[in-house]
Amino acid sequence: MYLNTSVIQFPETNDSLRPDRLGASLYAKLLPRRAKGQATRAQTTQPPLLSLTNALLIACLAGLALLLTQGLGLSWQAGMAIGVMLGTLFLNACTGLPADMVFLGGLAVLLVSGVLSVEDGLAGFSNPGMVTVGVLFIVIAGVEQTGGLTWIAQNLLGLPKGQTAALVRLLFPIVGMSAFLNNTPIVAMFVPVVGDWAKKLRISPSKLMIPLSYGAIFGGICTLIGTSTNLVVNGLIISQAKLPGLGLFDVTAVSLPCTIAGCIYLLTIGHRLLPNRKAVLSEQDDLRQYTVEMVVETHSPLANKTIEQAGLRHLPGLYLGKIIRGERSITAVSPLERLQEADQLVFMGMVDSIVDLKKMRGLQPATNQTTKLDVSPTERCLIEAVVSNTSPLAGTTIRQGQFRKRYNAVVLAVARNGDRIQGKIGDIALQPGDSLLLEAHPSFLNLQRASRDFYLISGIPNSEPLQHDKAPVALAILLAMVLAVALGWVDMLLGSVAAAVLMVVTRCCAVDRALRGIDWSLLLVIAAALGIGKALEVTGAAGAIASFILAPADNNPWLALTLVYGATTILTEVVTNNAAAALVFPVALSVSQSLGVNFMPFAIAVMLGASASFATPIGYQTNLMVYGPGGYRFTDFMKVGIPLNLMFWAITVTLAPRVFPF
Repeated sequence: MYLNTSVIQFPETNDSLRPDRLGASLYAKLLPRRAKGQATRAQTTQPPLLSLTNALLIACLAGLALLLTQGLGLSWQAGMAIGVMLGTLFLNACTGLPADMVFLGGLAVLLVSGVLSVEDGLAGFSNPGMVTVGVLFIVIAGVEQTGGLTWIAQNLLGLPKGQTAALVRLLFPIVGMSAFLNNTPIVAMFVPVVGDWAKKLRISPSKLMIPLSYGAIFGGICTLIGTSTNLVVNGLIISQAKLPGLGLFDVTAVSLPCTIAGCIYLLTIGHRLLPNRKAVLSEQDDLRQYTVEMVVETHSPLANKTIEQAGLRHLPGLYLGKIIRGERSITAVSPLERLQEADQLVFMGMVDSIVDLKKMRGLQPATNQTTKLDVSPTERCLIEAVVSNTSPLAGTTIRQGQFRKRYNAVVLAVARNGDRIQGKIGDIALQPGDSLLLEAHPSFLNLQRASRDFYLISGIPNSEPLQHDKAPVALAILLAMVLAVALGWVDMLLGSVAAAVLMVVTRCCAVDRALRGIDWSLLLVIAAALGIGKALEVTGAAGAIASFILAPADNNPWLALTLVYGATTILTEVVTNNAAAALVFPVALSVSQSLGVNFMPFAIAVMLGASASFATPIGYQTNLMVYGPGGYRFTDFMKVGIPLNLMFWAITVTLAPRVFPF
């Protein structure tokens, strides 16, 4: 929940309660946790000034770009493109500057200097791949808002014990699906699922997000239709090499061993290299603990399930204190206890987990006040408010103060000095400084802006109730999109646009929430990176670099194949994978023809080298999609990905000539 500064209220007549007069510990308890975390995050991610060392390194990179330009006989425009490319990679790897700022800055340099025309520089912002990623956020928002993602997580991922078991449960379904479905929508769908799953398993998201992206890449290379790069190279084989196209599984004999080796690497060595980067705030930082009562609805899908089967045992930062069943009170609840309709469940814990709890199908708040709210259930959200000392509620119980009638909001729980208050909600006598967890319409924030009844008011994001009845519709739309694309009826962009429109039309997804769910920073990085890659292409820098790398091939086909893969994998880390394949393909074809050998091993090397991008987040769009949610730094991909790149390189060069002899 992010602090809405426009609704922070500090009464002028009560200066003793202003932040500068409060003790640090008391004010920390009044300040909503996520707002405090946001401030901390802002401080830790503020762009630092370049140090002298960094400035010297940038100067060295400029010198390296100049040497490359002179050595390859390129124009100054090509040298500028190479310099900007090296500079953006360095600034991402070695400074705390935001990635979108770095890439947009690099693109601006190329535009202002005239290296790129306006049309070429801005082409990335209309690139089908970038637009597809943006539209997919809307599609996934529809699945998320209907509870479809929760269903997928519960039925596919489960609750494994331990990080290795979690990786096994994650990798193999992702690899299997990505072999036959486009890996971009799969990663888009699983990013929020894996984020919530990591919280439940008490595993840092940084331990799971890179494996999610890499697993999708592993699966994508296994078949001809697994990734667009394979299809692009296959088209080049037919059009430029004048050879028969590949079959669905022709590449599998080379790519499947790569995939198996990659999975083994992640399950043994790779996951140890992943950072254990926790969120800015951990569970222990949540200073407010609430007690919330939920009731099992009539005909609830949770009825007759055990606590463990219902997924109520491993909620992070939340535990089930007791069950009230008629006149009985069951304490020390066993995970094997079976739920019954009308059971009242008393949970204790932090607000984030209460949000997850409230989204579970078959549970609703035990208080009957929520049914009396003059607001549709689908339009409500959770809000936190801190009672002021001038509030008419201070010193009275919630029932006596007629809270619901006064504010058109229902109190779900109360925390005092960070501790949970037990007992019936209506009987709690409120005191100044009490934190209230409310269910209300989002307009409550604006309506109480000028109120002196509360010190702090803050909305909790993504706390709107899920529309479980529409989950089958949302999942059907998602499945139809995937099948239509996989069968070649429509391309990925048209399929995702159609699915996004259907999500909105069928009201699976509210427009405002869909727009809030789009990661605009990610889209800016993708668009700007495409522009920088275009500069390398149009200035001739990328082609010259590829030719330079392949020059030592001489008359040795094995060495030539090794260099073809190397040139492709290097280029795919700095330009788009499809562009890297298109640039290296004609060079590789020329080399094979001059050597008088079969071109197919070279085509396979280009295909896999362009798809297997692990060393940088900008090399493949699924890497970029997990970059932010995993809390990664640029160098994290290099640590885990470079060994993978080398492994795929060695396996491909070894197997390709054996499957497709020279």
